[in-house]
Amino acid sequence: MSPNEKTIHQFFQALEKRDYKTLLSCYSNNAVYNNPVMGLLDIDTTNTMWQILCTQFPGLKTTYSNIQELDEEYATCLWEEEYLYNEKLIYIKKKAYFRLENGLIIEHTDGFNFYDWCKRTNGVVGWLFGWSNFMQKRIQKKERNKLIAYINTNK
Repeated sequence: MSPNEKTIHQFFQALEKRDYKTLLSCYSNNAVYNNPVMGLLDIDTTNTMWQILCTQFPGLKTTYSNIQELDEEYATCLWEEEYLYNEKLIYIKKKAYFRLENGLIIEHTDGFNFYDWCKRTNGVVGWLFGWSNFMQKRIQKKERNKLIAYINTNK
């Protein structure tokens, strides 16, 4: 097993155990993270996002599979996530894209169907408008603001 593959296993095993400290040790100090809900995050905001997910979502369940190294720098894997969001059970299949350097993640993007997520989390409004770029930007702004507020109150 290569160092990059070990890092990805360590990352997802930590996430399965909700061990955010081990999970965060898989990132480099200048890593970036991106997904359709949060948008692009720097390392400090990424760290807080994972900390919240691991500590404040007690029903969080994750699995991962099919790690593929594309070359010595890039890898992907599939993963699934289940959690409660606004008292609704959310289940999402994702594909993670990683860029690694010296056995640490420097870029991480989680891809998934935003419209499906939006329908599950926002009900009728998600069904009607979740496909639109306007709705995605609105949700990104709302979720980022919640994350920033958390950071500001927990300094």
